[in-house]
Amino acid sequence: MSGPDTAPTAGTVATPQPEAWLRGPVEGVPPLLMPVAHALIQAGEELQEAVEGLSVEETWARPGGAASIAFHLRHIVGSLDRLLTYARGEQLDPTQRDALRREREERVPAATASELALQVDGAIVRTIAVLRHTADAALLEPRAVGRLGLPTTVLGLLGHAAEHTRRHTGQVIATARILRGTRTS
Repeated sequence: MSGPDTAPTAGTVATPQPEAWLRGPVEGVPPLLMPVAHALIQAGEELQEAVEGLSVEETWARPGGAASIAFHLRHIVGSLDRLLTYARGEQLDPTQRDALRREREERVPAATASELALQVDGAIVRTIAVLRHTADAALLEPRAVGRLGLPTTVLGLLGHAAEHTRRHTGQVIATARILRGTRTS
């Protein structure tokens, strides 16, 4: 899922790959869910690059009171799990609700950005596995979200999983740039 786009050899310059959506179909993913898979793959790759070299302090920093990179990475993992739960037609269990409450808490010892990005990669791999096993006929099946039972569909939940992941990926990228720009020599 992650890693450099291409590995340069001695004396050559790496040529970046096109974005995930321009690389063709993802094996086993139904065509109607391909945009979801592509968005998740792109997010995973961009996250790995964005967090490379960040210190533990930077990972948990809240510049200007903004959410930390750690929060965004933990939230991506948790939200993908929760959205897949709803897509299966289930409600959150107590463990998931507790994890949601704890996403903003700092942990001791605090995880590194790279460790958290690996957790995101695992969540993306699990989500793409679900996409591979989602039949077209199931996409418009109604689903209920949260305690209020807000209406959506399987497709709505899977589409939101991609959109939500991309939104938090953008926050990680922006926050990482800010933190790198404020480093002291």
